[in-house]
Amino acid sequence: MSWRVTFHCTRAEAEAMPEVDDLFPHDDSPPVLVVDEPDPAQPDDWRLHAYFEREPTLEELKMLSRLAGGSAPHIDRLGEDDWVTMSQQGLEPIRAGRFFVHTPTHREAVPEGAVAFEIDAGLAFGTGQHATTAGCLSALDHLAKDGADFSNIADIGTGTGLLAFAAMALWPKARCIATDVDPIAIDVTRDNAAINRVPLGGGGGELLLCVADGMESEVLVARAPFDLLIANILAGPLIELAPAFAKAVAPDAKLILAGLLDTQAETVAAAYAAQGMMLVHGGSGEWPTLVLGSSSSAQSLS
Repeated sequence: MSWRVTFHCTRAEAEAMPEVDDLFPHDDSPPVLVVDEPDPAQPDDWRLHAYFEREPTLEELKMLSRLAGGSAPHIDRLGEDDWVTMSQQGLEPIRAGRFFVHTPTHREAVPEGAVAFEIDAGLAFGTGQHATTAGCLSALDHLAKDGADFSNIADIGTGTGLLAFAAMALWPKARCIATDVDPIAIDVTRDNAAINRVPLGGGGGELLLCVADGMESEVLVARAPFDLLIANILAGPLIELAPAFAKAVAPDAKLILAGLLDTQAETVAAAYAAQGMMLVHGGSGEWPTLVLGSSSSAQSLS
């Protein structure tokens, strides 16, 4: 018998969710925690799902409710089905350009000719479910279709590694580095790289993993300048990192920035214009993906 407990929460509460090992340090069978955005038209209305292979205690429900802003729990008894599988069945595959991102329960649904990645939905942010991740995938696809060629790529705030994997699929000879401030995210990326047969290492066609806060890493400094930099984080950090990102890229580089609302796009773009990085494509929708290039090399995407 397994249980699913669902709480309504905000996006900020979802992204601030502690790691399950920190929440249940003495539990040999901790729950799987999954957050999702059920309606992209309401970008601050998220849900927290906790999947237990046993009945949750009152104290556990109270703790999870506090993390979800005091939301009342909705409890479902799921029967004898595998509870990890149940935790992922509600996440449908995402198609973005040539890319198809799916959880293990949708392995048989990969369309012919698609570049597919399997991402465990219970591990970290960046499964492709959120519009920001899908927007970055589409931006990468457009750059490749327009004939862009990159040899030194950085994915800052990688989450699950998905965007780094996609960039490497498009430019397989490039060196690529994926960083995150959270060491757990780097462990998750390493696991996902193995699942998707992405080679790890520091050479061409290999992915280097590194724990880093923004651009504060000797490894990032040594690898610069990058000709493609991807950052799917939040508007505030994107603005703060504009000088560091501009310093770390080559004169003809492209930047793909996401994690911002449409109301924040102008402010983010202005921060990069001040560093000589001009808007190539402004994206669309509530969660636009910005593509930028230097003022001398910027060209519109088709």
